[in-house]
Amino acid sequence: MAPVIGLTTYLQRAKSGVWDVRASFLPAIYFEGVGRAGGVSVLLPPQSSAVDAVGPVLDSIAGLIITGGRDVDPAAYGAARHPATDVPEADSRIRDAFELTLLRGALQRGTPVLGICRGAQVLNVALGGTLHQHLPDVLGHVRHQQGGAVFSTSTVTTVPGTRIESLVGQTTEVQCYHHQAVDRLGEGMIVSASDADGVVEAIEMDPVRYPASWAVAVQWHPEERLDDLRLFTGLVEAARLYANRQTRPNRKASR
Repeated sequence: MAPVIGLTTYLQRAKSGVWDVRASFLPAIYFEGVGRAGGVSVLLPPQSSAVDAVGPVLDSIAGLIITGGRDVDPAAYGAARHPATDVPEADSRIRDAFELTLLRGALQRGTPVLGICRGAQVLNVALGGTLHQHLPDVLGHVRHQQGGAVFSTSTVTTVPGTRIESLVGQTTEVQCYHHQAVDRLGEGMIVSASDADGVVEAIEMDPVRYPASWAVAVQWHPEERLDDLRLFTGLVEAARLYANRQTRPNRKASR
């Protein structure tokens, strides 16, 4: 059976026809990627009421994608806000709290996780890491986020022996749109890919220390290149194995 993959969503104002409302939404290319890779998607809107009750959410899914979006509130990693960092709003704080709690619960259970762009930053922060809040201050250029919804093409080099290398090979061309990136790594994380500037472009749970954990995150946007489904396929296959492990005791009991 196709494993069920939960995808987090935006929470902000959105316009549709004559309506201008507070809404939960997600670009369709995310769940199209999951579907093409053999999974079934369910959307997980940020909810303040669910922050302390993510167990039933995690019970219903076999894999989790933390999607892109606004900057994480720097207060979540003990930093003051840089002028270029998105101003935290009530809805963005709800999303931060929901995703951080969801991620920590998923990691505890061993639910496979894929972080995309903001999702890589949330994963790192969830495990005690920090972020570079504005890469142009560090690098002296804006090539990672040119603005105007124009994605930059970058070449990333993976670290041998990592899950990311096993999925995408030694090097790969990726679509980037980010002005922040991982700084200090979270507990148990390793760098699994970087670009020519030395910017961390992928992280994952250390496969040596945590061989049973499938948690990887990329700073780039694989959903922008659906001719390359390797990351989505990797998550879906990990979710299928996870779902089989979860249902096996029930099968034995029913015999």
